[in-house]
Order: sequence, then C-alpha cells, then structure tokens
Amino acid sequence: MSTVIVIKRDLAGREVWRYPGEILERGENFVRIEARFNRDQDFPLYDTVLRKGDRFIEVFYTDRWYNIFEIHDREDDHIKGWYCNIGRPAVWESTDTISYVDLALDLWVSARGWQEFLDWDEYARLRLDWQTRVQVRHALHQLAALFENKQPPI
Repeated sequence: MSTVIVIKRDLAGREVWRYPGEILERGENFVRIEARFNRDQDFPLYDTVLRKGDRFIEVFYTDRWYNIFEIHDREDDHIKGWYCNIGRPAVWESTDTISYVDLALDLWVSARGWQEFLDWDEYARLRLDWQTRVQVRHALHQLAALFENKQPPI
C-alpha cells in the first residue's frame, strides 16, 4: 500500500483539514483509501459517536460531486454508518496528494439505513452559482439512491 495525503478545502480553496491514508485501490475515476479518525475529541453523530482511531474506508471520485466514508468502530470494527460529503470532484494535486472542495452539505446514513442530510444552513450561506447548485442537487439525489436499497456503495 502507498500513502496518500487528503486535503479538505473550503469554497475559497483554503486548506481546512489534512490527514494521511493508505491507498487500497485506485481506478480511472476514483481512489479508495483507509484512514483513521484523528480528532482528539469524540464527535457525537445522531445514533453513534466517532472516536479517535475509528477506521474510515473512504472513496474519492474525480467525476462525482461527493465522497463517501464508511466508518468502522475502532474496538470491534463494526460499521457505524456512512458519512458522505457533498463537494466538487476530487483533484490529484500530486501523485500522493488528493484534495476536494467541501460544499457544506453532508449525508449521514446510519448502519440501520436511515438517512439524514446535514448542514443545510451552512450550505445556504455559500455563494454558489446556479450550475454548482444544480450539481449539488444531482449529487444529493445520486447519494440517496445509492443507499436506498441499504446496499453500501463502497
């Protein structure tokens, strides 16, 4: 496996978060990596809590306006759920660095299958052109459909 650095960027292109991962698979339009949740404090999220060391299997697409994180518990590796970021397609900045521009909206899918869209208020404050908003709406529909049959897309 080779290491990759993931960079999350805001709408202005500024770096918001950076972390390492190990490439599991790389295709023409995607990369699948394994990373560890590296925030120091627990993060409550509806029916679960994300904890430092939880295992994330993440897929970044260069032709889709979202990415998907499958979250596994650090203790027993059970699936906690899927966290999906709406954002511009991922970009390879170098052979070992991939980044994406986060567009605020997220989708949480619990291990039980229910879906909740997050951060509508933050999204509403973004100054986005009409074409970007159309792409976001399309991405939301794609993600909802992927999880509709409770089949993990990763």
